[in-house]
Amino acid sequence: MQASQGAGMVDTTASGELTKAEIELGSRLGDAMMGLGRQWAAVSSQLSKVGIDKTSMLLLGALRQIGPVRSNALAEAVYSDPSTISRQVAGLVRDGLIERRADPADGRASLLAVTEKGRDLLEARHHQRSCSLARMLAHWPAEDRERFVELLERFLADHERNIPNFINEHAELMARSKGEN
Repeated sequence: MQASQGAGMVDTTASGELTKAEIELGSRLGDAMMGLGRQWAAVSSQLSKVGIDKTSMLLLGALRQIGPVRSNALAEAVYSDPSTISRQVAGLVRDGLIERRADPADGRASLLAVTEKGRDLLEARHHQRSCSLARMLAHWPAEDRERFVELLERFLADHERNIPNFINEHAELMARSKGEN
């Protein structure tokens, strides 16, 4: 195995049959994703100051997409732990954005569901985000905008399918670096 530290060095255990050019493209993509993540973190930080919490909006959006579910299913849908989301869920219930309903399959359990107020908020935020992003790309040729979105949607679908592999590969790397084979 070669070290993956310097330019041109390839870690063959992680890269398999990838070429140096493919690995470099992966590196550029990773750097771009990290940059986008930093930018969205800055946006999120500023929006939180005016009462728009990223995690709460993520939970609310996921709940609208999947429909009424128990909190453990909501946590799984956003790749989180139920104990981690409990504070956000409580806040969303307190704010009237989601509600707890009796689970028809088990009256002792409750389902979380988006309220009309929550749907209205999501719709308004979706419209505002759509307008902001459309303005950001307005100077691009129409064909470039369309192709970019098509490729990004394709990338996101592939990325989501590969999340378990990504996590496992990085966990294995961390274990090896700690000598835990």
